[in-house]
Amino acid sequence: MKIVCMIPARLQSTRLPRKLLLSTTGRPLLQYVWETARRCPEFSDVVVATDSEEIAKVVRDFGGRAEITGHHHSGTDRIAEVVRRCFPDADAVVNLQGDEPELDPAVVSALVRELEHAGTEMATVACPILSPAILRDPSCVKLVTNALGHAMYFSRSQIPFTRDTAPEHFFRDGEPSPFLLHVGLYGYRRDFLLRLTSLPPSPLEQMEKLEQLRALQAGARIAVAVVNHAAVGIDTPADYEAFVQRQQTQTIRRAA
Repeated sequence: MKIVCMIPARLQSTRLPRKLLLSTTGRPLLQYVWETARRCPEFSDVVVATDSEEIAKVVRDFGGRAEITGHHHSGTDRIAEVVRRCFPDADAVVNLQGDEPELDPAVVSALVRELEHAGTEMATVACPILSPAILRDPSCVKLVTNALGHAMYFSRSQIPFTRDTAPEHFFRDGEPSPFLLHVGLYGYRRDFLLRLTSLPPSPLEQMEKLEQLRALQAGARIAVAVVNHAAVGIDTPADYEAFVQRQQTQTIRRAA
């Protein structure tokens, strides 16, 4: 199977302006994700899809491939443009987020394994929720799966809702969490990706502001790889500062 990795990248971000180009550590944030993708043997190519000439130049400067796109409302639409134009022979596409610099290649491999199953149109990743605060946070997307490991629904609200028990009950020491956090990595069969991005936004997608609900409402089967933990995304200045501190600590340990 020929699998292409696409990293959609836009310059503007609301909570942390120009975050993909922040380089306090000596490397742009985007480069960390590109380097992770390059370490994944499953990928035949790694491409940054962007509408920013500035981002494209930075990518080319660190040795990556960048493709300029038009304006799009979502990263999925952006990568579909590049796949349609540049990869007619690809079997599948994996979409990595440019703001997850500590992504583990093993998580990517788990996603790819789900994508390789016969009949799988789309795949994504989840991990257990470990605190009530994450469960309550609408910026943290939750999901539920069926007995076959396929997504039944994604929501910003708590799912499943625990009618007779407070959510805190499920986070006692030693108890496995019954709640799953969605990790924003996606894999698509090429034809399905192009078909999905030709559809208009669905009602549930518009209400929850979650584009994966377009696929569910269209009747797609989304396979879910459940991993033990996920990388921390960079969304705010505090997130980035914590990432810089972790990188500095690792550098000191390696030098010791």
